[in-house]
Amino acid sequence: MLKLKIPPPVYLATFMGLVWLCHQYFPLYVLIPETARFIGLIIIAIFASLDLWSVLLFFKSKTTINPLAPKNSQHLVTSGMYQISRNPMYLGLAFILFGWAIHLGSLSGFFLLPLFVLVLTIQQIKPEEVILEEKFGETYLQYKNQVRRWI
Repeated sequence: MLKLKIPPPVYLATFMGLVWLCHQYFPLYVLIPETARFIGLIIIAIFASLDLWSVLLFFKSKTTINPLAPKNSQHLVTSGMYQISRNPMYLGLAFILFGWAIHLGSLSGFFLLPLFVLVLTIQQIKPEEVILEEKFGETYLQYKNQVRRWI
């Protein structure tokens, strides 16, 4: 299977393309007026910044940010956004996709958001959790019990 084989930004780019295709060829309903679509760009900027902050926390902890090799993690990061979500980088990607759908404006693109969350959960998050449980044991299990997977 493709678990832990495709970098999450590739999933994001793929889904952004699919949202654009839905908007172009199946625009069910123009949900967001053109004058308000800049809000989507603001959401993208905010969550890209939060993703960057999360990445910097990994660098500060001197652990890998490579989502394809969670077994190389040296430390469990639980500060910053990691106090609210176990996966703030993936949460940020989901909100970037949400911002993109708002920026495009049609309802059809929003239908792909739950699928994106499901794909990331199955292909990336759950396999990572198994590895982190093996690597960090009880410490990770306690963290997992205290902090939700998404929000």
